[in-house]
This record gives sequence, structure tokens and C-alpha cells, in this order.
Amino acid sequence: MLEEDFVSKVKELVRLSETCLPEDILEALMEAYKNEDSDLPKMQLQAMLENAKIAREKSLPICQDTGLITFYVSVGEEVQLPRWFVSSLKRAVFEISEEMPLRPNVVKAIDRLNVGNVGRCVPIVLFEQVPGESIELTVLPKGAGSENMSYLAMLKPSEGLEGIRKVVLSHIQSCGGQPCPPTVVGVGIGGCADLAMKLAKKALLRELGEANSDPQIARLEERLKEEANALGIGAMGLGGRTTVLGVKIEVCDTHVACLPVAINVNCWAARKAKLVITPKGEFIYERRK
Repeated sequence: MLEEDFVSKVKELVRLSETCLPEDILEALMEAYKNEDSDLPKMQLQAMLENAKIAREKSLPICQDTGLITFYVSVGEEVQLPRWFVSSLKRAVFEISEEMPLRPNVVKAIDRLNVGNVGRCVPIVLFEQVPGESIELTVLPKGAGSENMSYLAMLKPSEGLEGIRKVVLSHIQSCGGQPCPPTVVGVGIGGCADLAMKLAKKALLRELGEANSDPQIARLEERLKEEANALGIGAMGLGGRTTVLGVKIEVCDTHVACLPVAINVNCWAARKAKLVITPKGEFIYERRK
């Protein structure tokens, strides 16, 4: 794998994520539009679909907030990454930010000096090792409107599934229209506080049609989706039948005295894109309409 090829492919990956909604999100928005019987939220959903169509056709960002970029890297245990891997991810973000262009979203945390889209620890790069000989690279650009709705609750273990259900539903209700619904809600349960937060955001990478492999958690996902949509918050907080497109939960083991529950909300423009690098060095993008 050559560095220049890699940079070029990552730039295209970021461009895809910013301009083309994933198929599952697009289909869910279409379904929400068909099912909506109130004029005002239906108009909002129609605008979202038209916006997504224009962005795809003209290769323009779906939203003016092109987000803070996170890369999820799943590395096959037989793979040895080149030393330039992370620096090339940063270079790709820098170059595509100038070429598209992307809005310069990154600032120094204290003095708020703008540094473009590449800065200290940004873009965020998270690694995990998996079986195999391939590399899977997923990019998740996330805007501030939804990221500011992030939430952590340290529940008592005795509160159990019912406590989890209540805190998630209560948080969705308290968010109202702020995260630009209909949203995708990621929930992380277990671990420690920081791991639960990571799980919540990672849950956003799942396809809407992909239920948790644990039947008990899958039932909770579906129940939370139904109950959230019954709140009537609706598209952009203007009422209606669809408040969330999906609720996705990731779980890991935790301390006997802990029950962390983290929530990460994604807006209607739930952007992400995936690239697989095969053992032969081929670059395969996730299919888009």
C-alpha cells in the first residue's frame, strides 16, 4: 500500500461521508416521510430528503456543520500498519478540507483559535484489533448540535434494565428538537465512564436494521425506539410520528458496583462511510446509491 494512494482513498472516503447519506438512513427518512400525517413535520422531512438529493448530485456537504471527524480503524491481527498511517489520515483531512471545501470546525479548547480541521488529537483516530488480514476504516463526521447532547449517567446496579430505559427515554425527551431530529441514538452500557461514552458513539456505526445480537438488548432497542417516537417530538422538534430513526445499544462488562449508561445522539444527517483495504491492497468502498 502506497502512502499517496492511501491519502487519495481516504480523501474520497471523507467526501462520501460528507455528501452521501448512508442507504439505511436515507430509506428510514423516506419511510418517516411516507408515514407522517402532519403537514409541518412532513415539510421538514421533505426538505431533508431534497437536501440529501442535492448534496449527492452536486457533491456538496449535506450540512454546513461538516463536523468533527472520527476514524474507526479495525486492524486485522495479521496486518502491520505502515508508520505513516495516522499522519496520512490527518493529511487527507487537511487536503479534503481545502478541496471540497469543508467548514473549518476545529478550535483550541481554551482560547478558541481556529486551526482548520486538523489539530491536537484531531481528527480522532480509534483502533481495535480484529481477526483477519484486512483493514476496515470507518469515518464518522459529527456536528456540534448533536454532539452537545451527549450524556452520561452512573446508575446504581439495582436500577437494572428499567433504570436504563428510563434514563435514555428521559434524555431523548429533554433534548427535544436541539439535535435536529429524527435522530439515531447510540447507547453505551457498562465498562467505566469513559468506555461507556466510547461505546455509545460506536453504536452509531451500526446499520439501522442491525439488531443487537443479545435478544434482551435487541428488545430494549426496539422498545426505546417505539417509546421515543411516541413522545411526539418529531422532525426538527415540530411534532409528528418520527422522533428517532433507531436506537442502538452496545454493552460490555463492568464493575460489580457500577452501571454506567452513556448516550450519544446523531442528527437526521447521520453521516458515515466505510472503506475496506484487502490483503491484496485493494480499496473497496461501502456501496452507496
